[in-house]
This record gives sequence, C-alpha cells and structure tokens, in this order.
Amino acid sequence: MAASVGATGRSRQTRPQRRSLPRVESAVLIPVKSFDSAKARLAPFLSPSERCRVARWTATRVVQAARGCATYVACDDSDVAEWAGTLGAEVLWGAGMGLNGAVDHGVRQLAEHGFSHVTITHSDLPFPSAVPRVSVSGRVVIVPDQRRDGTNVMSRPTGAELPARYGANSFRRHVADALNAGLPVTIRTDARLSIDIDTIDDCHHRLVRPLLEKLLERPL
Repeated sequence: MAASVGATGRSRQTRPQRRSLPRVESAVLIPVKSFDSAKARLAPFLSPSERCRVARWTATRVVQAARGCATYVACDDSDVAEWAGTLGAEVLWGAGMGLNGAVDHGVRQLAEHGFSHVTITHSDLPFPSAVPRVSVSGRVVIVPDQRRDGTNVMSRPTGAELPARYGANSFRRHVADALNAGLPVTIRTDARLSIDIDTIDDCHHRLVRPLLEKLLERPL
C-alpha cells in the first residue's frame, strides 16, 4: 500500500498503481561504513567477527539487488572499497564525512555525472530485491523501517535541495523536508524493504532469524 502526500502534509491511502507510475532509471547509492565497526548495537548479542560477517552479508545482498542499475558505494574504508569493486560497484570516496555528509556528497557527485534521480538505500537490508523498483520520476519515494522511524530506502531527484537527515526520526524529517520543498511524496509500505538489521529484536524477526542462524552457523 502506498500513501501519497500532498503539499498540505495530509496523506490518503490509495490503491497501489505501481505499473502506471512513470518509472525512471535511477542510480543506486549505498553508504557503507567499515565492516569491522558496523552493527555496534548488536555487541551484547553477536561477537565482533559475527557483526562483521552480518554487515558484509547484508551489504552484499543490497549491491547484488541493484545489479543492472548504476550502483555506487559511498565509503571511507579501504576494505569496503575493495569489496565494492569485486561486486562491480563504483566507489564514491568521502573520508570523515559521517553518514549524512557521505550521502550528500554522493548525491552531488551523481548529479555531476548526469543522473537526474538517485535511490539511497541502507546496506543492512536482508530483503532488498525491490530496491531498483522504488524510483518514480519527479517524486520523492520513501520506504520507512518497521517502526516508521528510520528511512530504509529513499528515491529522489538529485537536483532537489534535500539534505540527508539519517538518524533518529529520519523518516518524519525526510518527509517534512520534501513537502517543505514543494515536492510530491509517496510513502511506500513494503513488508520486506522495511526490515533492517539494527537491533537484537531485528535479529529475531521471523524471516531474519533463520537466515542469520544459517550464516553464523549457530542458534540465536
């Protein structure tokens, strides 16, 4: 189910009309931090090597899901850059910028490369297959996480003045900024894209847990 939001900020539920919406080829931008330092919130639950393995596994799934699109990884870690290259992704280097700075820097670079649209996706999505189908011409499309707090995927015109607002309440802040900029917004509810692996509860999700147990070769 998708909710279209107008300039007044009110939303109304509409039937999905994804086939009739004007799709656009969009570059995919994936910010990826060092695998060794990823998933710190899972420290009480997973060992450092397991957290590294999980971070690399989900990031690999996201890049592979974007195969066929122009795919870019924003990072400041040499191991991540080497990993991205093995998967055929282009690297956008941005040392010391943090997540929001890296995303803003990446969007500017993609605009300079001639891309009119970009789909920004987190790298910790275990079910990212629909990422290439999120982009809609001339619109901001946002896929929130399960708690409707974070922004798991966002597609947007590269020319729009929309600074990245990742962190607590990023979903609401991204929606508000897009509306304030006068842009049409679609909130896309996607049962699989809304799943990320950020907390211990996420690891116990009924769809995630069997995959992690297979990956880590132990019960959770």
